[in-house]
Amino acid sequence: MRNRGVMNEEDRLTQLPEDLILRVLSLLPTKTAITTSVLSKQWRSLWKFVPNLKFDSEDHKSQDQTFSEGVSRSILSHKATVLESLRLKFSSDNVSPVDIGLWVGIAFTRHLRKLVLYVYYPSHETFSFPASLCTCNTLETLKLSLGIIVDLLSPVLMKSLRTLHLEFVSYKDDESFRNLLSGCPVLENLVLDRGEYYDDVVTFVIEVPSLKRLEIYDYNCDERFEGYRINVSSLEYLTFQELTFQELTDFEISLNAPELVEVYIIGGSYIIADKFLGSLKSAKRVSFDLLPLQIVCPTSSIFYQLVSLEMHTRKQEWWNVLTVMLEISPKLQVLRLLDYRNKDDDMVGGKWNEPKYVPECLLSHLETFVWEKYAWDRQEEQEVATYILRYAKQLKKATISTNPINSKKLKKLEERRKMLKELASVVRASSSCHLVYEFE
Repeated sequence: MRNRGVMNEEDRLTQLPEDLILRVLSLLPTKTAITTSVLSKQWRSLWKFVPNLKFDSEDHKSQDQTFSEGVSRSILSHKATVLESLRLKFSSDNVSPVDIGLWVGIAFTRHLRKLVLYVYYPSHETFSFPASLCTCNTLETLKLSLGIIVDLLSPVLMKSLRTLHLEFVSYKDDESFRNLLSGCPVLENLVLDRGEYYDDVVTFVIEVPSLKRLEIYDYNCDERFEGYRINVSSLEYLTFQELTFQELTDFEISLNAPELVEVYIIGGSYIIADKFLGSLKSAKRVSFDLLPLQIVCPTSSIFYQLVSLEMHTRKQEWWNVLTVMLEISPKLQVLRLLDYRNKDDDMVGGKWNEPKYVPECLLSHLETFVWEKYAWDRQEEQEVATYILRYAKQLKKATISTNPINSKKLKKLEERRKMLKELASVVRASSSCHLVYEFE
């Protein structure tokens, strides 16, 4: 009976379509995929044709062979003519650059399209950028993570690379970074994630005419660093997030991106200055989540294309940024305010001053107003909400949500009800405006 059950199980396996089996195996670590070869005769060699290979040194700790030996044996046995992806996760103290060069070189002969190198680095050791990566005509996506140092004397040649993700990577100097980018003529997506570890870059220069999407996450606090010089004529999407540069007075961002559509700026008030703000004026959608809010309005910069503005309201005097943006965004249609503040966010003090003149966007274009986590118990926020309802002539819908209140706190519930009732009684400029309250 046991043998008959084994045979029935094997029969069921052989009935599965081969392309379905390959898709399933593609989701597994390669070491696990290889073990399925014992399931049936049909599966014996199927793993060799899986288009995605994944190796992690944490999964290769057996005493019979090293990680390098296991990966080498697997790659040499692999037979797929096209390799969609190769993911290598390893420690820099148990894999040599020669091994990486061999594996990547073989993968390139199989028309590799995506490569991920994730390097652990014990004792802050680094792993040099593999020379075999400097020339590849088929690679479309490259992700480098952690203990890798880029040291390039001349530009790479990656004619097909469209996505480049650099996560906590180190660079020998400014030129090494530029040589990495300049050899990617069709690059469209770049993610630059800087860690807290020091490198020798003084200024990051990003000059990629083909780039459409740029994301920069900067957690570095190196006092030698001077900033970014970004010249990207085709850029449509920009995210910039930093957490530690507030104290660097010489830090600067120079941006030339005339085709911007969507912008997210998170942290660092000093970057919101005349020149930088002006470089965002082609954007249609903008989201600000700024720290110490100090924003200077450039009189020559008007956001004629801006139709949607999202702002976080968790820092003191955030309304100064709102006032400026309303004044310079004459065609704004959607305004979204988000009050997801942390416990340590300081909201003490400050006073909101109404604009001297009602902004054009309120008189003729604003149709949607959303305020999430509205702080109904703060006078300044009540004044801002009242102002918008009172002067937005084209407003069709205003949605206001508040933080939940414990049902036992009857006094708080009553105070909120009273405040929201007062807001609802405001004479609205738009007779067709539908005011909606949402409670969690």
